[in-house]
Amino acid sequence: MGNPSLSVIMPILNEEQYLRNAAESVLRQDYDGDWELMLVLGPSVDKTNEIAAQLQQEFPRIVLVDNPVGKTTSGMNAAIAQSRYDIVIRVDAHTELPQNYFKDSVEILTARNADLLGGVMQAVGDTPFQKAVAWGYNSRFGLGGGAYHVGGEEQEAESAYLGIFKKNALERVNGYDTNIIRGEDWDLAQRIKKTGGLIWFSPRLVVKYWPRASVGSLARQFYSTGAWRGHLTRRSIKEASLRYFIPPLTVISIAAGLIAQFLGIWIGSLPTLVYAAALMLVTITASGITICTRATLPIALATMHFSWGYGFILGFIRGAESTLDRSRVTQ
Repeated sequence: MGNPSLSVIMPILNEEQYLRNAAESVLRQDYDGDWELMLVLGPSVDKTNEIAAQLQQEFPRIVLVDNPVGKTTSGMNAAIAQSRYDIVIRVDAHTELPQNYFKDSVEILTARNADLLGGVMQAVGDTPFQKAVAWGYNSRFGLGGGAYHVGGEEQEAESAYLGIFKKNALERVNGYDTNIIRGEDWDLAQRIKKTGGLIWFSPRLVVKYWPRASVGSLARQFYSTGAWRGHLTRRSIKEASLRYFIPPLTVISIAAGLIAQFLGIWIGSLPTLVYAAALMLVTITASGITICTRATLPIALATMHFSWGYGFILGFIRGAESTLDRSRVTQ
């Protein structure tokens, strides 16, 4: 009967640095079946949309979809509504796919009869700081050790990185919730699970991811991600993983300790000393990184932990409806 046809959707906003490489990694796929690549164009202020138009001229299978609102969720829903095929694959402009990604994805999705499938985010970098951020992504100390960051056994999952979907599962839950700006993948997975759908993780699917390359953009990204995770956690606290609470508790304990120190209570220095010691130990023992990357590792990890933790606290207390991800607007 041949391989099923695929609709591949890539939402993009201010991605001139990464778009062509990401698109070409999709276009290089070794897949014996029909497929389309849908580039979802947000209101970029750089040359992203020009590059997308050039790519469409070079490769007829590319379809351009307008997303004037700029939200990932709105763009994904618009593309899903226009997509032609029964399997939907989400990719991002900060990613590069291995050549057999489509083939392996379809094989695993079919074999497991899953509604949503995801694999491993393998963070990589160019500069010493970006490599330090990538190390944090791939480490249990950095992002808590979720399977899609550090790998693990093939198994049923809480959520999925990027996502390979049966289109009818997306239609069953009316697609993405457009009121959510970050954490939309987790929310979608929970709603699919509630309809009886299976969410599956496979370590065979490994995707390169290029994280934010500056302290400012990293802090903005992690603050907004933390705020939305706090918002989603207070909305559905029973479904939240315990690891979500570690960064905000770290922020609270260090802040409380600093206040205690100001009041002359010496033991208040303990949380800061413990965190600093852990950061130093990780920096010294981290493997596979250069001296320059090692020097920036404490900055990268602390930025990730404190931005995410502070965002989580605010999102949990007051919600995150007004919190936008500014990291792609000002790189």
